[in-house]
Amino acid sequence: MSNLAAQLDDPPPWLGEFAAYLAERHCASRCCQLITELGRLLADEHPHHPQAVLERSRQPGRSMGTLARGLEEFFTDRKLALPTDQAERLSAGRRQRRVYAVPQSLRPAVAWFAQDMIRARERARRAGTKPRSDSTIESALAAIRDFALFLATNRGKRDWALVDVSDVEAFLAAHPGMRARYLSVLRQFFASARRHKTMLVDPARGVAARRERGFSGRTITINDQRGLFRRWTTDPAVHPHEALLGLLALLHGTASREVRLLRLDDIDTATRSIRIGQRPHPVPLDPASWAALQRCLDHRAQLRTDNPHVIVTRGTKALRTPASVAYFSHVLDPAGIATHRLRVTRLADLVNTMDAKLVAAAFGMNTEGVLIYLADHVDPARLPCPPQPVRSARSALHPIP
Repeated sequence: MSNLAAQLDDPPPWLGEFAAYLAERHCASRCCQLITELGRLLADEHPHHPQAVLERSRQPGRSMGTLARGLEEFFTDRKLALPTDQAERLSAGRRQRRVYAVPQSLRPAVAWFAQDMIRARERARRAGTKPRSDSTIESALAAIRDFALFLATNRGKRDWALVDVSDVEAFLAAHPGMRARYLSVLRQFFASARRHKTMLVDPARGVAARRERGFSGRTITINDQRGLFRRWTTDPAVHPHEALLGLLALLHGTASREVRLLRLDDIDTATRSIRIGQRPHPVPLDPASWAALQRCLDHRAQLRTDNPHVIVTRGTKALRTPASVAYFSHVLDPAGIATHRLRVTRLADLVNTMDAKLVAAAFGMNTEGVLIYLADHVDPARLPCPPQPVRSARSALHPIP
C-alpha cells in the first residue's frame, strides 16, 4: 500500500483505511490483487472522488465484482458515497428475461405492461404511497409469461385480441393454488392492454376468484417430524445453517426471512432467547435449538467476518448484508423439505390445541391470519356430550321392539 501511495500524485485520504478494511476480510494474495486493481483506477485521468471510483470499479454483468462490493460497503458505511444501483440493474435484467420469454407476437403488450408497472411505481414514490417492490413486478410478469406460453402452446392463439373467457378459465384451472393471484394479475394486464388498444374487451371481467378461506396446504406427519428432529440434532454431518433453520421452523414456526435477517444483537445469552422478526416478545429457545444456534455461531467465527448476521456465507462474509434469498431457498434441500411446510405444520398444531388469539399474539400475526388453520376442524374434546333420549317408565318396562 505504501508503494501505491508513493506512485500516486495525490493519494486519497481513505486509501490506507480501505487497505486495512480489505485485510480484515480477505487473504493476503486476494488483498494484493484488489489493491492492484484499485491502483489502476486511481492512476488514470478520471476523477478520483469516492463516488466516481465506485462507479468505475463496477464490472459488467450480473455481479459488479469483489472490489466494487468492497468499495460500496466501505464508502457507504463512512458516508463517503451513495449506494450503487446494482439491485435495480439486476431487477431490470430479470424483468427483461421474463418479457423475452413471451412469444414474439405477444411480446409487445407484455413489454408495455412492464413499463406501466414501473411508471406506476414511480408515481407512488412521488405521491408517498406504498410502491410495488421489484419482486411483485417480477412475479406479475412471470404470471403473464406463463399465460402467454399457455395461449401459444395449449390454445394455439398468438394474438391477444383472440383471448376469451374460456382461455382464462382453462389457465386458472391448471393452477388452482394460484387462482386468486393469477386472476388479479390478469385483470391488471388486460386493463393495460385495453389502454394500448391491444384488446377491446376484458375476458376476465366475469371470472370469479372463488378463493377458499380455509387452510388447504400440506403438513408433515408426526413420524416425519421426529425423523427431521433426529437429523438436525444428532447428525454431525448436517450443515449448521440447515440445522438452525430447520429446528427454528419445526419447533418455533419461524419463516426463512426471519432467520435470514437474524442478527447477533437479537440473541440474549442470559435468558437463552432470540428476537425473531415482528414478534412482540423474545422467543425462549429449547436446548436443541440453542445448541444448533451455537453451532451456527461457531461456523460464523471460523469465517472471521464482521457481518452482523447470524447466518453468513462465503459471499457475504466480506459484507454486512444478509445471505441471499436464493441461498435460503436451498438450505433445506438435503433434508427434502421446505421451510414453509415446517412453519404451517407448527401453526396448524398450535392453533388446533391452543387459543388462536394467543397464537396470533405470540407470532405477531393478525387473528384472521391464524383462524384459517381452524377451518373444517372441531376438537371432539370440546364438544358437549350428546343429550341422552328421555325414556318414559312405560317404555322402560315394555321396550319397543
